[in-house]
Amino acid sequence: MEDRLPSIIEVGDVLVSIDIFREKFCCDLDACHGECCVEGDAGAPVTTDEVAAIEDSVETVWTDLSASAQAVIDRQGVAYVDEEGDLVTSIVGGKDCVFTCHEGGCCFCALEKAYRAGRIKFCKPVSCALYPIREVSMSNGTVGLNYHEWNVCRAAVAKGRELDLPVYKFLKEPLTRRFGADWYEMLEGAADELRRMGLI
Repeated sequence: MEDRLPSIIEVGDVLVSIDIFREKFCCDLDACHGECCVEGDAGAPVTTDEVAAIEDSVETVWTDLSASAQAVIDRQGVAYVDEEGDLVTSIVGGKDCVFTCHEGGCCFCALEKAYRAGRIKFCKPVSCALYPIREVSMSNGTVGLNYHEWNVCRAAVAKGRELDLPVYKFLKEPLTRRFGADWYEMLEGAADELRRMGLI
């Protein structure tokens, strides 16, 4: 049955990797300490609308940012175009997102922290919220969703397996935010059908 498992299915007008249904995931900050905010060689992908929302939020979160992050934002703004031509959040020292803040040995997103506290209306870039799902745009305008494996998230995979929590269920809130409640309902329907067929 595993050999005949399709690699991609279509949900509405979105192409979805089967791994999003198969793989298990649940962030474990106690284990990883928010390493995803400070690893990598580029910032988080953002849209122009998100950049505008972030710019509106900067003053509120300013004091939560490091002096180095403030200097980067003063110099180049909250986002830049990376070597691959993608618009991404600015970074410090070649890796840390400028909106990373440190508390109790963990890294947190200053934007999300302020949002959860009701201080701003913008949470964080959808690309961050959707991880470990990576969104790709096809040349014909179609959107695809892939599961991304990263060794810094091995604790999240272990916790997800322990809880038997599939990626798509873990990410219900950001997937709904990105594609809408009706689409997420279709995604759940697709999962039910795959389960009935014995494919997941």
